[in-house]
Amino acid sequence: MKNIAITKDVQSALSPNAVLQDLLEGNNRFINGNSQATDNSALVNQTTGGQYPKAVVLSCIDSRVPVETVLDQAIGDIFVARVAGNFENVDILGSLEYSCKVAGSKLILVLGHESCGAVKAACDGVELGNITAMLDNIVPAVRKATEEEDGLTTSENKEFVARTVKYNVALTMDRIREKSPILAEMEANGEIQIVGGVYSLHTGKVEMI
Repeated sequence: MKNIAITKDVQSALSPNAVLQDLLEGNNRFINGNSQATDNSALVNQTTGGQYPKAVVLSCIDSRVPVETVLDQAIGDIFVARVAGNFENVDILGSLEYSCKVAGSKLILVLGHESCGAVKAACDGVELGNITAMLDNIVPAVRKATEEEDGLTTSENKEFVARTVKYNVALTMDRIREKSPILAEMEANGEIQIVGGVYSLHTGKVEMI
């Protein structure tokens, strides 16, 4: 049972790779129906005075991808930033910098997912209110996927959408490094890792890219 929250000493001793493996092991427990039982009352009490999450996950808002659940993490284990299409912006970057530079997290996981509605909308050039400007963040991935596509470049082409989802994760990782000298330096120094994955709605598995 998970009933002991991460302490500062435990967090400090973790390596970025160890954190990644921990998250992937949690995902395997979720897939196999072996998610750990948690004593939420104990974790709430232990984290009242502070938090020492081991990772921060940038994910989509999709209700089918509850991040803590699919990675089998509990109260105090991870930060989660969510926006439709799991892309970075100034606010997200600031949140990632806080998570790693200030709060000591060792890993940034950009987590896309299969059949992402925001990616599909970007593929189709949807225009609607503030959604239009939001989708502009995903367009670079659409363009890159289009360069490799001989068939349909709309949401009707599942392979095209899947390729765009992967490129959106990869380009987001690149832009995090480009736009945040703080995080780029931390990664260069081995203090953190910036990684990406795609969650399968069909299997529940996170595939690293």
